[in-house]
Amino acid sequence: MCCVIEQHEGGNPTESMTRALISDDCIARQSTLGPVQLGFVAGVILRERIPAFERMLWRACRGNVFLRQAEIETPLEDPSTGDQVFKSVFIIFFQGDQLKTRVKKICEGFRATLYPCPEAPGDRREMAMGVMTRIEDLNTVLGQTQDHRHRVLVAAAKNIKNWFVKVRKIKAIYHTLNLFNLDVTQKCLIAECWVPVLDLENIQLALRRGTERSGSSVPPILNKMETCEDPPTYNHTNKFTNAFQNLIDSYGIASYREMNPAPYTIITFPFLFAVMFGDCGHGLIMAAFALWMVLKEKPLAAKKIESEIWTIFFGGRYIILLMGIFSTYTGIMYNDMFSKSLNIFGSHWSVNMTLDDLKTMGELRMLDPATSDYYGTPYPIGVDPVWQLSQNKIIFLNSYKMKISIILGVLHMLFGVILSLLNHLYFKNRLNIFCEFIPQIIFMCFLFLYMVMLMFIKWIIFFPKLFSCVSCSCTW
Repeated sequence: MCCVIEQHEGGNPTESMTRALISDDCIARQSTLGPVQLGFVAGVILRERIPAFERMLWRACRGNVFLRQAEIETPLEDPSTGDQVFKSVFIIFFQGDQLKTRVKKICEGFRATLYPCPEAPGDRREMAMGVMTRIEDLNTVLGQTQDHRHRVLVAAAKNIKNWFVKVRKIKAIYHTLNLFNLDVTQKCLIAECWVPVLDLENIQLALRRGTERSGSSVPPILNKMETCEDPPTYNHTNKFTNAFQNLIDSYGIASYREMNPAPYTIITFPFLFAVMFGDCGHGLIMAAFALWMVLKEKPLAAKKIESEIWTIFFGGRYIILLMGIFSTYTGIMYNDMFSKSLNIFGSHWSVNMTLDDLKTMGELRMLDPATSDYYGTPYPIGVDPVWQLSQNKIIFLNSYKMKISIILGVLHMLFGVILSLLNHLYFKNRLNIFCEFIPQIIFMCFLFLYMVMLMFIKWIIFFPKLFSCVSCSCTW
């Protein structure tokens, strides 16, 4: 303390603030008295706190401490938060108990973790050996624990599927039991539900079987109740008709006892798609893909693929199969395979023209069915491949496909209107017959059916003599 007082009295106050508290004279005097005893503390601290920690030690201890730190490369787990953080290890040298107390308070303020470290080299070596021994013991315990956990998980994996099934069944059972009500005696459960009439015997057998397996002495009672409420619509489906029924339900669900259009949609939907598609090559690819899904139905269903696109494809495998089959048929009728025509049976038209005939006819070269250009018999199946050589093939084929689509679409709409008539007759709704069905028929017949008649008339009438009246049915 005398050294500090002498410096403060002998020099200027500003310089004294920048000088060390322990001067060289004091160190020399201390060296004559005996060896200097330095204390130290060691610990770890967050890496981002090192700069502020170092500045605080320097200012609070007036530069009378020596700090050494090194970064720990591997991240450590924070015991309070569980997050992975990067830390640095440090050691601080100082002299005196006051600096020791001050350093420990600063470490506590920066939330540094201090670890005991003996001063004697032998004690430090012994502690290091003890730490290494404990680490090896912990690694051994962790390894044995992981092996035991692996064995337990392997044993549990054999039964995990059965456990999932049992848990889901139990969950479904308790969910259903939550819909029951207790009777007056609080001993019986009562439930009201809608049941298909065709399944009554199966339900009674299931209830009887459940009573026998549970060992109950009281048999369940199943009574029919009279109600004024309209029953919900239930359509019995299987794996083939389920996709078509879902397709119908996406547009609307029929009321109770109304005619279900799903059975008719099994044919009409893929066929109308094929009329629009009309390519036997792509149709075969679609049919082959759908047939593969149908044949591999059980293995593919067991995989439980969660892809949304795959779920749509697999759920509609029978729809895709029928669409592929019908597309193959319409492609043959259109004589279209991968947008190319097939000349399998040979064209039934021939071009019997000389060079002089072509010069006199000009740009128009029409094949007349009234002459020897036509063999008198139609192409065995589909469109004659001679249309691929004509200049108006696109006009003819597009017009033909469009008219076929319109005709089939009008027939499909008329069929739907007739189904509505059957519903009106069943429910005895005469008002709907006169105010709904008849106006719909009149509107469709005078507009769409008339248009269909004009299409047939245009196909029937042909003008081989008048070039000005040539229709799109002529190849030129």
